[in-house]
Amino acid sequence: MKKFLCLSSILVTSFGLAACSNNNSSAADRDHNTRIKLTFNDKEVLIRMYDNPASMAFLAQLPLTITFEDYIGKEKISILQKRLSADDVETGDPSKKGDFAYYAPWGNIAIFYKGFEDATNDLIILGQIESGKENVENIHGDFTVTIEKVTK
Repeated sequence: MKKFLCLSSILVTSFGLAACSNNNSSAADRDHNTRIKLTFNDKEVLIRMYDNPASMAFLAQLPLTITFEDYIGKEKISILQKRLSADDVETGDPSKKGDFAYYAPWGNIAIFYKGFEDATNDLIILGQIESGKENVENIHGDFTVTIEKVTK
């Protein structure tokens, strides 16, 4: 009987810890099957979106045509007409090269073509570039982008 009670308490504790740990998964663990395509200057960038509320809200706004500009030599940014909700989304990870993100205080999306060392609690990673990183790195000045979901 003691063995049964001990085993039962271990199982309950294990399930409880597993449930808590699911809330702390990183954005990279939440890949989604949805991809978007950014088209500009006869170039393309494909991004795999993550499965979080901000990403889903962004996808609901597509298709979009917006203008990007360079910001601090590390990212291309564009202010969205309609802000995304930052509620219930994990933030605080430093960006890395290829991240497609949303910066809540300014209401802008960003494509990081270089990593950013400092973490911020206001940056939400929406997805990761799968192909075409070099197209973002090699463009200078403002550029207009059409963003649409990729159909399978």
